[in-house]
Amino acid sequence: MPWNEPGSGNSGDRDPWGNNGNKNRGNQGPDIDQIIDNVRKRFGGGGGGSNGGKTGGGRGLFSPYLLIVVVAIGYWLTQSFYQVDEGHQSIELRFGKFKQTVGAGLKFIAWPLEQKIIIDTQQVRTVEVGYRNNSAELKEALMLTEDQNIVDVTMAVQYTIKSIEDLVFNVGDLQLNNRGAVGIDFVVRSATESALREVVGRTQMDELLTTERAVVDSETESLLQVILDRYNSGIQIESIEIQDAKPPVQVRDAFDDVVKADQDREKLKNQAEAYSKQIIPNARGEAARILQEAEAYKAKIVAEATGEAERFSKILTEYQKAPEITRKRLYIETMEQVLSESSKVMIDQKSGSGNSLMYLPIDKIIENQSQRKGARIDQSDGNLIPQPQTQSESMIKSQSSSRGGR
Repeated sequence: MPWNEPGSGNSGDRDPWGNNGNKNRGNQGPDIDQIIDNVRKRFGGGGGGSNGGKTGGGRGLFSPYLLIVVVAIGYWLTQSFYQVDEGHQSIELRFGKFKQTVGAGLKFIAWPLEQKIIIDTQQVRTVEVGYRNNSAELKEALMLTEDQNIVDVTMAVQYTIKSIEDLVFNVGDLQLNNRGAVGIDFVVRSATESALREVVGRTQMDELLTTERAVVDSETESLLQVILDRYNSGIQIESIEIQDAKPPVQVRDAFDDVVKADQDREKLKNQAEAYSKQIIPNARGEAARILQEAEAYKAKIVAEATGEAERFSKILTEYQKAPEITRKRLYIETMEQVLSESSKVMIDQKSGSGNSLMYLPIDKIIENQSQRKGARIDQSDGNLIPQPQTQSESMIKSQSSSRGGR
């Protein structure tokens, strides 16, 4: 019988909640225990008997359906309330559109209508280009230089997040799939590789491997920041550093030989420059000394020549006044100068006796001949070194000259 049809017998007028009309209750309100018991009977399926109405109603409150409702409400609360840590920021989305950006603290969203994306904005992240930790060399490290050489370049990039809104809406959906860091690293790595290839492409290989690494770092950092800002990525580059730059493995040995040769060349060049710095001042000092000596000798010779010229002029004047006297005076001065430097033997031929005894120092002559036989030979050029003339030889020569004069 339907619950809203009148009953028969003593059932009376009954409603689905177990009320017997106004016959027994009068103006009293509904019996709460009876209502709960009726709900338990309809949805709980359990019985408590006519004697256990209140006890059965108490057990009905923990029915599976009610437990599901409680669990669902608890899960909704856990998804709606969330904590933002220090140094992090959260973007709240409503139906996929930007709602607001919030900082650290306990926050609430109406899940699932609203969603959140939490990103650490103070963490300094590092991206490797051309290598990974504990991995072999990658093809992305091979780059072409300006002089058409292939070089293997690896670089480390450090960056932070400066605008979480630009990062989320311009770079992509990074956090909803719990892979946000991977997505950001991929964007930074791709942009860094593009910027680095452009800078390396206008750099000579020798410069990249030796002296221009700092320049390549600076130019790559500037170009990379320009690229990221052009797309409003919200990423700030903190530092860029080339970890290694070397030729490919296939030609590395030959290139090492070239580098060693360049190093030897620089070493010899430095040694030559050091020697030149040492020898040039010495040569300049020696040249200055010789020049000064030449100037002094010049002054001496000029002074002597000037003096001789003046003396000759004075003698000429005197000669013009008294030629005979001047002639004898010049003769006497000349003989005085000549005879003062030689040994002499004086013979008086006007004494009247013609039997003057001539004495020849034979012992001295023999001694001089022995000395001439033992003359030394210069080992350097093979020339004989003459012995100094002794007094006896000078005497003999003077006597011979005297006889020849007579």
